Amino acid sequence: MGKKSEKRKILGLVCDACGQRHYYTTKNTMNTPDKIELSKYCPVKRVNAKQLETKKSLGRNEVKPRKH
Repeated sequence: MGKKSEKRKILGLVCDACGQRHYYTTKNTMNTPDKIELSKYCPVKRVNAKQLETKKSLGRNEVKPRKH
């Protein structure tokens, strides 16, 4: 088995409406160097709002393998 690629990074998505971090996702930095902007549900405001990628490093840039 080869070494896992370190192209995918874990990042948090901050809600534009309330400013809290509700969602976490991974992104391939080689294919999408721009910041991610998604429309997702905000449980605080109870509306669909823009979720923006954080500037802050979460300190967890390794994706852990799933347990079977």
